[in-house]
Amino acid sequence: MEISEWKGDGLIVRLARCVKLCLCWLTSIGALNAATTIEAAPLSAEQKQVDAAIVRALGFLSETQTPSGSWIADAYGESTATTSLAVMSFLAAGHVPGEGAYGAQLEKGIRWVVEHQQPNGMLVHKKSHGPLYSHGISTLMLAEVIGMVDPPLAKECRDALQKAVDLILKAQSVAKSDRHAGGWRYQPTSRDSDLSMTGWQLLALRAAKNVGCDVPAEHIDRAIEYVKKCHSPGDHGFAYQPGSGTTPTRTGTGILALEVCGQHRADEALSAADYLLDHPLEVSESYFFYGAYYCSVGMFKVGGKYWDAMRDHLNLLLLEKQNDDGSWLAAHGSEESSGKVYCTTMAVLALAVEYQFLPIYQR
Repeated sequence: MEISEWKGDGLIVRLARCVKLCLCWLTSIGALNAATTIEAAPLSAEQKQVDAAIVRALGFLSETQTPSGSWIADAYGESTATTSLAVMSFLAAGHVPGEGAYGAQLEKGIRWVVEHQQPNGMLVHKKSHGPLYSHGISTLMLAEVIGMVDPPLAKECRDALQKAVDLILKAQSVAKSDRHAGGWRYQPTSRDSDLSMTGWQLLALRAAKNVGCDVPAEHIDRAIEYVKKCHSPGDHGFAYQPGSGTTPTRTGTGILALEVCGQHRADEALSAADYLLDHPLEVSESYFFYGAYYCSVGMFKVGGKYWDAMRDHLNLLLLEKQNDDGSWLAAHGSEESSGKVYCTTMAVLALAVEYQFLPIYQR
């Protein structure tokens, strides 16, 4: 039986999908040189709950895709960011574009994003006050799928990806003060920076570099300097901008930003991980689902006791908050107005990190 014909969601199927995704990804970067043997461990009761929650969530996302191929953020309408987050949610759970129950939907979503690239390389449908959010998220998605799609679509994605990367690098090079140098803000022409926007651009650049795009080292070095300026020498968390207050959400962002830049277990990352042990993310946080994604992936990359604590804490919170239809929805703020699709994608991406199906999740 072909892997694409398997429709179950047990461990054996997940492992089979993992092998296929890894083969696609490694082949795309020229790194495949040996066969790998995978030995499966028994599933815990908690992991079975996580698996079931993700299956329900993907059912919800499947039903909410529009006929055009996009997914909608309630407050903004059709969105390249929301569509890209939805596509990555399916990929994170082991589904492949063009194959299986969701294959056609994934291809349609990917094509929708590519078709909405602007002449300057920006991946955005409707321009808002912060189009680089949509751009960074969509660039990350394209880099992640290149090794998983058929050659014609892969070429379209790669062409769009290189233009998108060029825009990110150009935006970083806009003249800025020392306080903001090296980071990114809402617009490609912005002369200030923030950690939230910087985090998405760095994830996009890391994923793009993984598939062969040219990302000069000096750009990463400058970004590392900016991220470290957002680290607080007082409580050791990370702030939105240098000198401002720290939060668990921003701290998770800072940790992951350093990790994807190759600063594994840097002093700032470890002290921030300790901060998260003492100040765990809670559902009352203004950007809880955003924080769930960054804290989950960031602490997973740090590993050890930090990941164990974060996994146990976040899994419990997310499993308790899932709605009967498989979705999640924030209780307040801009995340509530963004709607169920956005919250659900971020929850899935947080819960699925240990599967490591997405290349960006690799340690």
